[in-house]
This record gives sequence, C-alpha cells and structure tokens, in this order.
Amino acid sequence: MSITIGIIGGSGLYDMAELTNRHELTIDTPFGAPSGPYLTGTIAGARVAFLARHGAGHRIMPSELNFRANIYGFKTLGVERILSASAVGSLREDIAPLDLVIPDQFIDRTRGRVSTFFGEGVVGHIAFGHPICGHLAGVAHDAAVQAGARVHKGGTYVCMEGPAFSTRAESNLYRSWGAQIIGMTNLQEAKLAREAEICYATIALVTDYDCWHPDHDHVTVEMIIDHLTQNARTAQRVIAGAVTTLAGAPRTCGCGQALATAIITRPDAVPEATRLKLAPIMGKYLNT
Repeated sequence: MSITIGIIGGSGLYDMAELTNRHELTIDTPFGAPSGPYLTGTIAGARVAFLARHGAGHRIMPSELNFRANIYGFKTLGVERILSASAVGSLREDIAPLDLVIPDQFIDRTRGRVSTFFGEGVVGHIAFGHPICGHLAGVAHDAAVQAGARVHKGGTYVCMEGPAFSTRAESNLYRSWGAQIIGMTNLQEAKLAREAEICYATIALVTDYDCWHPDHDHVTVEMIIDHLTQNARTAQRVIAGAVTTLAGAPRTCGCGQALATAIITRPDAVPEATRLKLAPIMGKYLNT
C-alpha cells in the first residue's frame, strides 16, 4: 500500500499515538538531511508518514529547518497530501488558547529562508494566491469539529522569523493588518509543498495570545508548554479523523498540477545535474 498522506508534527507533537505497524525510514536528499527519520505506519487503514518538524528532543530552531529536504522526502515517499500541525499565538480576542485555527492565508515576515526548489538553471513561478489546499483544509476543519475542538475556519497566519517572540509594536501591527495567528514555520512548507504538487493544510494549535493582549503581555515558554501538551492530544484526534476521511479518496483539487503552467525554462535548457536533482519534484515536466 502506497503512502499518500504525510503528517508534520510541530511543537509538542513529536509522535502519533494512533500510528500502528511502525517503521522508521531515513531518507537522504540532494538538499541535505530532513529533520529526522520519517515514521511510517497505519492510521485508520491508511498508510501515512509522520515527521517531527523540530527533530527528536526539539533541537532544530525554525530558522534552521531544512524545509526543502523535509518536503522532498515526503515527495519521494509518494505523499500527495500533508497535514501540518503547528503551535501559534493568537492575534484576536475571540481566538483563545487551546482553540484550533485552519488558516487559508499567509504573510511572510521571515528573512532569507530558502522556500523554493527552483534555481540552478530552472526557473518557475507557482500560483500562490490561495496557498492552502481548500479541500484538505475543509477535511481538517470537519475533523476538528468531530473531535470536539473549538475551531476557526479560515484566517491569516503571520510567519515570523523568531526565535524570539514579537515585540508588542509588531504584534499590534499584525493585528492592524487583520491577521489572526502568528507562528514561525508554515509559510515555507506551504510554498514548497505547492511546488512539489502536494496538497497542504495547517492545523494551527493556539498556545497563547501573543504579547498584544493586556493580560498576556509576557509570553513564557512554561505557559506554551502547558498548552502544547493539551493541544497535542487534540491534534492527534483531529489528524486521525482527517486521515480516516482522506483514506482512499482521490484528489479533486488543482494542487497536483501546480507546475503545469509554472515552469518558464525550456526543458532542453535545464542543466542535466539540475534535471536529475529535481526529478521527483518536476521530472515529468523537465523530461518532455
């Protein structure tokens, strides 16, 4: 049975209790090592691959993550959909700690992170106006409702550099932009998943109100870890429910053809080394 569903576990979610028939798989990529071995197994009869974003023991900072290797590894496994669980801060009074958000937009406030497979002789520009797979986000939202979580559908995720949390001025600026949540990791994953023609959706787990809130103006690691523990249990139920819905269901969105009109470079002009390196990502377009 092929592995078509990938799961990225963020802060607090380093394993999936529901995963049976487990096997660790180490994958080497042309972009270096992923965050760790992929834990493959079965949930609700479906084969999945789980990756702890920050590695065993949470040792990799957001700015240090090898996003390309992580997504490349999923692609080589045959993954077509990725559910990404991530800890976030809330920028809205009505989005409380322990709530879940299924965002549909991003604002990039990172600096210098690599977030594309293009380069080294091949140029392309993906459409990213709708950065989240709408169908996958809907499945995640419905699974959260079924799991009894308080969940918000839609919203903008500000992806900041970190590792320090926001200043209060920054937090209020993001609020003035109309954003709902803030985190440090998901924008690059979403871009690379789109280039790899993989559906992607975020299950954002709210840990705090960020520093804009007058009663929560000092975000602490202790506060976040306490909420992470509770959120992790909720996230596992939501992901298991989403996998149950997705198991065996064909893709009907356009994510699987994201590169069809994106690559500008003529196939015969792409260097052979680049063609080989990117074969799992865009080989069907470069070899025509």
